Amino acid sequence: MTAAEDAVLNDKGEMAFDVEPLIPEEASKHRPLLNDLALELATCSAELSASLPPAIRAPLSDLVRSMNCYYSNLIEGHDTHPIDVERALRKDFSADPKQRDLQIEAVSHIEVQKWIDGGGLELHPLDPEALCEIHRRFCDGLPDNLLVQTDAEGNEVRTVPGEFRKDFVGVGKHVPPSPGAVRRLLNHMHRMYAMQGRLGSVLAVGCAHHRLVWVHPFSDMNGRVSRMVAHAMLRDLVGSEGLWSASRGLARNVEDYRARLAAADDQRAGGADGRGALSEARLAEFAEFFLRCCIDQVSFMKDLVRPAELRGRVMAWAASEEMRGGVLKGSDRVLRAILMEGELDRGAIPGMLGVSDRQARKVTSRLIEREALASDGPRAPLRLHFPATLASAWMPNLFPDK
Repeated sequence: MTAAEDAVLNDKGEMAFDVEPLIPEEASKHRPLLNDLALELATCSAELSASLPPAIRAPLSDLVRSMNCYYSNLIEGHDTHPIDVERALRKDFSADPKQRDLQIEAVSHIEVQKWIDGGGLELHPLDPEALCEIHRRFCDGLPDNLLVQTDAEGNEVRTVPGEFRKDFVGVGKHVPPSPGAVRRLLNHMHRMYAMQGRLGSVLAVGCAHHRLVWVHPFSDMNGRVSRMVAHAMLRDLVGSEGLWSASRGLARNVEDYRARLAAADDQRAGGADGRGALSEARLAEFAEFFLRCCIDQVSFMKDLVRPAELRGRVMAWAASEEMRGGVLKGSDRVLRAILMEGELDRGAIPGMLGVSDRQARKVTSRLIEREALASDGPRAPLRLHFPATLASAWMPNLFPDK
């Protein structure tokens, strides 16, 4: 929608002051702690990425993408387990219409994240056009019934992919700005958040997440779009590389998350509470909560993928599966070599196992069938795969068992 089209909408004239402060000021008493948390997040995220070889990072990020989708949708009350998501990615949909729709929704969510992770989003994530593009890509493939909502008066409200809302809305006790003010406020947010320095930009992720939800630019899908925007910002600012999920941290503290989002809607409480219509103290509290959730998730993943522990869990799985006939003898040595080197040429396997070429192919074929390994082709090197079906054994507590 263009600025000219926005002008014809109902517009109560809300200005920049109404969404301020966008971030606690440098002189604010809240900034020292928030700056420390922002630095800690940037440091530990970079350390996690540096600790993993590229051949491990890529498949792990695929699993985390499914996990992130699961938790972001779970916050909205849509429970689609990563195993069901991976089935849907293979076009294996549930016969139950409701579950099928949720699988389609999850696939759409993952495709947007994959596009973001691949560098497809060239604009700043908070650019209004970027917001519209994320929303459009997410909504375009959704079933029709997920795009139609019923308002408080019982009227049907249709979400138009990639378009800002044209109507007034209510979200709990919060009344978001008039539709005519949406683009104006988003332009201000984009301009101000893009001006922050390195630590300020990391801190701004949590602040922008609340303010974006507060503006509520779309008829629906605002929570998930806002979390995708946070995902995109963290990718650019702290090199998250899709190796950890802010949404998992928020979902595991969902009541606190909702309460702190609502609290940050509060109006300014006197002259000591920042400059603007909204409370700086409540915004700082939400930003601290958001940053701590992120740091906790980086620490969780760091512990989960420590080479020795990860290798031990994979080896234990291989031994158990060999005993029950799920994989063939020698599978543990193939997996160990790939964990050590990142990938393995197929031609090296017969000599490593002391078996014929045919038997080596049987060993690796079974591992590929179990989705423990993946490859770009029948002669391409083998690399580790992290499917949701093996997560409970290899990556315990990443998400609930199914």
